Amino acid sequence: MRIGELAKKTGVPARMLRYYEEQDLISPRRLENGYRTYDDYLVDRVKKIRGLVDSGIPTRIISSILPCLDQPQTIVVKNAEPGLRELLVTERDRMTEKIDFLIHNRDSITRYIEAIDVAASQGQSLKAG
Repeated sequence: MRIGELAKKTGVPARMLRYYEEQDLISPRRLENGYRTYDDYLVDRVKKIRGLVDSGIPTRIISSILPCLDQPQTIVVKNAEPGLRELLVTERDRMTEKIDFLIHNRDSITRYIEAIDVAASQGQSLKAG
């Protein structure tokens, strides 16, 4: 697929996709005419990269994390940046807190939907309060 299609499928602007390429986070193939072509597997990879970037993790660190995202494997760390562990622990804990908050809100909304369904089945109107 062309860069515009990848941008549309992932919600990541073409300019940012080119930046990901410069950072060696994605690697398109080159056609004989010099155009880039992006394989389908890159849709998932770009979404994962975007999620990490949105979480505040720098692209230089994402390049080290990427192999862990694609498939389970033995992780070998060589020459980790100073402070990397602390950054990752902080980001992981922040993500966990956000996930817990989202789960709580999702469950609350589910209960409210169930209450609406019960009220509808009983012919009642439900008032928020």
